[in-house]
Amino acid sequence: MGANASTYENSSNYIVKNISGYGSIDPKTPRVIEFHSSARWKAHFEASKGTSKLMVIDFTATWCGPCRQMEPTISELAAKYTDVEFIKIDVDELDDVARSFGVEAMPTFVLIKCGKVIDKVVGAKKEEIRKKVELYRY
Repeated sequence: MGANASTYENSSNYIVKNISGYGSIDPKTPRVIEFHSSARWKAHFEASKGTSKLMVIDFTATWCGPCRQMEPTISELAAKYTDVEFIKIDVDELDDVARSFGVEAMPTFVLIKCGKVIDKVVGAKKEEIRKKVELYRY
């Protein structure tokens, strides 16, 4: 996520990346949440169904060049739109989650509200993902 990112791994088996740079993780600090457990992801996803908050899931892979190119954009969006939840899922690590959303190419961004997929962006399309976040965030 860049030189100014700090990472905090909690006991819930997901990682919160603090993209503002310094210090401890503050709940108000923009961040991208990385899940490394299908069970934890499913629990988080079920809990999100009760809220109308926009969730953007970034399906990525460590070997994917376009995915790495999108990281600064996603970090920027997380900093700008603190009312939106940004999630990062590695398709090789949580392939069952990727399959459940029909992910076939990386990066794929799935936009969700109230537990329902409302839109999808496939590919490293920076402006398209920006526009969709702006469109659906309220």
